Amino acid sequence: MKRTYTKVEKFFEKITYLITAVLGSSITFFLALVMVVFWFFNRQYSQHDTNEVIRDLIHGITFLSLFVIQKEFSRFSGSLHLKVNELVASTETASNSVINVESKTEIEIHELQKEYAELVEKIEKPEDKL
Repeated sequence: MKRTYTKVEKFFEKITYLITAVLGSSITFFLALVMVVFWFFNRQYSQHDTNEVIRDLIHGITFLSLFVIQKEFSRFSGSLHLKVNELVASTETASNSVINVESKTEIEIHELQKEYAELVEKIEKPEDKL
């Protein structure tokens, strides 16, 4: 059962990575922009009141904002990972297991978190005084 769960989890992570990459793409944004412009002008030629036009504009802008936010998040996240990887790689005592941790599965990340939580407990645990 655990093996099946792991396979499903890895598949889901690949799908989310793909969707994130597609939503953060400039091409996807421009396709969405063309779709919104087409939708808006198609709705303009029929009889609508001002409130419906404003509502349509707000919906279109909100829809396009999703792509802009995803693009910026992907860029920010990528640059942050590079900076952290550089810091880890340049420190001799650092564990190299956290380099490119963003490409690990959620299960692997949880295992690393447990290891570091245990390490913190060992460090914070006051030594017995003699």
